[in-house]
Amino acid sequence: MEEAFEHIVYSKNVIEFVTVAKEYCAFLESTDEYNRQQFVTVATRIIPLLYLKATVLPKVESELEESIEKTVDEMTYTNVLDALTTKLGRFNDYLEVFTPEMQRSDTPVISFIAEDLTDIYQDIKDFISAYRLGVTEIMNDALAEVVENFQLYWGQKMVNTLRALHAIQYGDEALDEEEGEDTFQSNQQKDNWYNRMQQDWQDDSDELPPLL
Repeated sequence: MEEAFEHIVYSKNVIEFVTVAKEYCAFLESTDEYNRQQFVTVATRIIPLLYLKATVLPKVESELEESIEKTVDEMTYTNVLDALTTKLGRFNDYLEVFTPEMQRSDTPVISFIAEDLTDIYQDIKDFISAYRLGVTEIMNDALAEVVENFQLYWGQKMVNTLRALHAIQYGDEALDEEEGEDTFQSNQQKDNWYNRMQQDWQDDSDELPPLL
């Protein structure tokens, strides 16, 4: 058993990525608890942290012949997407330049922050669900898949979306929510995701063997 815990899936970089990934998913699953200003503020902080943790993940080879079962179904995806679309409202769309379609298009390509964030969520949530099973081979293959998808797919989405969110956060247009949308709540109550992440990391660390 001790040898199993020496596997790379229990290494420091992987555990830290898991911690931030859990917080990212929890953040998107609790969109309704934030007003628009708070949501954008937290998003501009957690996205670069998740990106950083993904860049230092180790590359591993798959060990299983069968692919890992996915847990994010269409209903879950749609629920997250709809909540994000509603929260972002008129700020959801942005012009994209780093896409193959842009190279072949005579007109600007429109992308959507909500869709990008949900696509990232889907990969991250599937990874976390597989990792929680505690089976080393499954955890290894989930790690291999999430690293590949980061490099080829959602890593670019993260930097694209962060650019759009940065423009919203520091732009001239007020982020006041329109009539009928959620009213503002205290920033002190909601802007505490980092503290919760730190506590989750401490709790997880207490249950694991010494990190490699």
